[in-house]
Amino acid sequence: MLGRAKQDDSVATLVGQLVEDGRGLAKAEIALAKAKVGARVGMYKTAVILFAVAGTFAFAALLALLVGLIMTLATLVGPGLATAAVVVGTLVIAAVLAMIGKGKLATPASEETA
Repeated sequence: MLGRAKQDDSVATLVGQLVEDGRGLAKAEIALAKAKVGARVGMYKTAVILFAVAGTFAFAALLALLVGLIMTLATLVGPGLATAAVVVGTLVIAAVLAMIGKGKLATPASEETA
């Protein structure tokens, strides 16, 4: 009986160590996952900032192009008509792009799965 009690104590000790090791492993896995998520968030944050700055510069370039187009046309038809022509042309392009985008959103789900 005495030998059996020592064996039971050692099994209980081993089970206790196993539980503690499992907790430690779980905590380490959670810490690793948090670190990976943190690194990815930081990477995506930098990318989003760079895309926003690039978009701002592209928008500024588009505005400069439109102003230049107005100034060029103004020598031919006058500033008012040149501004109207450029604004109408830009709105037509925007409307066409919006309609194409709307068509992409309205695609039925059955076509996407096929």
